[in-house]
Amino acid sequence: MRHNFRELTSWKVSFDLVKEIYALSGQLPNDEKFGLKSQIQRCAVSIPSNIAEGSGRTTDKEFLYFLNVAISSAYELETQLLICADLFELDASDSVRKLENIQRLIGGLKKKLSNSI
Repeated sequence: MRHNFRELTSWKVSFDLVKEIYALSGQLPNDEKFGLKSQIQRCAVSIPSNIAEGSGRTTDKEFLYFLNVAISSAYELETQLLICADLFELDASDSVRKLENIQRLIGGLKKKLSNSI
């Protein structure tokens, strides 16, 4: 069953977070360009990208796989933001709260899909 990813709240919220993460990562030192900055940006992009990719799959079981990748990226990104806050005194608290919401949204979607399998 295909889903329109643009209608999914988890995709909308995570898509908006990407822009915020790019702005936040721009505050990192230049020597982090190929380190944390790059990793943070890739994780942020991975969340809505995997939701979108999974939504185009033919079965809910396949969609669940990509939702698992998306939520894993969300937890990875949260960890990296906490590292940035600690190492570089970056205020990432708002982004972390948004990530926690995204994790809940993806978890709810996973539960809904699991019940339909």
